Amino acid sequence: MARRPAHKPRHDRPANDAAQRSRVEVDFENTALLGALFGQFDANLVQVENRLGVFIAARGDKVQIEGPADNVARARDVLKTMEERLSTGQDLDSGLIESIIAMSNEPTLDGIVNGKQDAPPIMIRTRRKTIVPRSAMQIDYMHSLAQDDIIFALGPAGTGKTYLAVAQAVSELITGEVQRLILSRPAVEAGEKIGFLPGDMKEKVDPFLRPLYDALYDCMPPEQVERHIESGVIEIAPIAFMRGRTLADAFVILDEAQNTTREQMKMFLTRFGQNSRMVVCGDPRQVDIPGGDRMSGLADAVEKLEGVEGFGTIRFGAKDVVRHPIVGRIVDAYEGPLE
Repeated sequence: MARRPAHKPRHDRPANDAAQRSRVEVDFENTALLGALFGQFDANLVQVENRLGVFIAARGDKVQIEGPADNVARARDVLKTMEERLSTGQDLDSGLIESIIAMSNEPTLDGIVNGKQDAPPIMIRTRRKTIVPRSAMQIDYMHSLAQDDIIFALGPAGTGKTYLAVAQAVSELITGEVQRLILSRPAVEAGEKIGFLPGDMKEKVDPFLRPLYDALYDCMPPEQVERHIESGVIEIAPIAFMRGRTLADAFVILDEAQNTTREQMKMFLTRFGQNSRMVVCGDPRQVDIPGGDRMSGLADAVEKLEGVEGFGTIRFGAKDVVRHPIVGRIVDAYEGPLE
């Protein structure tokens, strides 16, 4: 296992806060995981140090954490959660570590990972990976995905709205809870005109639907995705293709829903059929259709249907962005917190 040279952490260590400082030692049961846990040249430990203002010293299968008492407790919880994620077969990357650190600021990290006390861990199992929540709001969302008939998922890019919906859809297809996946979005250009697109209908609309394909390929082997698309088990199409249909025994996802008109949204929602689930994802602050916010079918639908039995509404904000932490700060700077 590659080791970093002795280093001084980037945070300051004030000399006058000795009374508030703490030191703990953390043991790890599975030494085979330590290389992945610490990272190359202990990069993962450095990330935790710099984000939480502590000093971490690795010695064999133990680490010592020193710093302000609250931060030391958070760092200990973060490291144990990182070990737990590795033990379940997940890969650690800087984004996942960042989200674990963010969740450690909640009352208890165990409460965020497991939900209610004594409840099993919250997760979505797909062919390629097991997905667990990366923010506190994602827990509420994953609960809603498992129990509500129609869910409105609102918030900025990078919060996992579409990705988790696709993962839940794939999971329900695998278990036989639904027979089809139908993924749709309006074919609306985001602030620029791209002109004439060559090719057949599929080639014309695929650029608009690429984020849905990306999420699918992340949850299922590519050859299985292609086979299901060819057989019609998975359908990816613009919202205009939904008119006149009743979507039964299906998990239906509408992405970029802020760019639907009121008429399109009403048409889409009324496609709901027996034994179906529906997720409507969108960012109310990124409307690209003529008329802007006042013409958006998403805002209109949420206003009319929020609180109606069978509907769930999840609102993500900049703090829920699970990409690089700077993305959350960019969203905050441009838009402020989501109401």
